[in-house]
Amino acid sequence: MTALPLGITQPDARSCGAASLVAARMLLDPTYAELVTAGAHPRTGFALAGGTVHERFGYETLAMHRRVTGAAVLGGGVQLPWPRMIGTPPWAVAHQLSRTGGPGLPPTPYDVSLVRLHPGASGPMVRAGLRTGRPVAVFVGDAWLPRHVVLSVGLSGDSVDCYDPARGRVVAAGTSAFAEQRLPFGRWTTAWFVVAPA
Repeated sequence: MTALPLGITQPDARSCGAASLVAARMLLDPTYAELVTAGAHPRTGFALAGGTVHERFGYETLAMHRRVTGAAVLGGGVQLPWPRMIGTPPWAVAHQLSRTGGPGLPPTPYDVSLVRLHPGASGPMVRAGLRTGRPVAVFVGDAWLPRHVVLSVGLSGDSVDCYDPARGRVVAAGTSAFAEQRLPFGRWTTAWFVVAPA
């Protein structure tokens, strides 16, 4: 997977899921990553609005958020619209990730797993998903609600590297942190949903 630029953050408090989806597409598709980072598609010359990588990432994130919460589904079909003011639902993240691929890496189905009641299963599930060469989205929160989405992007020994769109950087989360509900995302220490390749 391609590396993410440092400091790319979600443009508002509700777009962490969409920012994770844009980051996933950047990781899987180097030409899309170049479009966002450099501002122009390397083959077609198509240009994005915005003068900096941060502005372009924000623009793409807001467009993604509108797309995944709207009534139309990527690739055809319809879905129940979701209010953007409360974020991005797990099934919309799974649907978008299922249609995201790159050179030599065709799209693959993703499933949503509720792991809140079985925290010991979340770390191994994330690690298994990452071994497919694809990112894994994790909905995290407190004991009562899922509140934030991070994107697991790689493995480093016993840790999972997670892109945190609120911080704009990759944070290491030990496998035991998933089971013990001590994830390092501020107040959001508990995994609720894992969206991983089927």
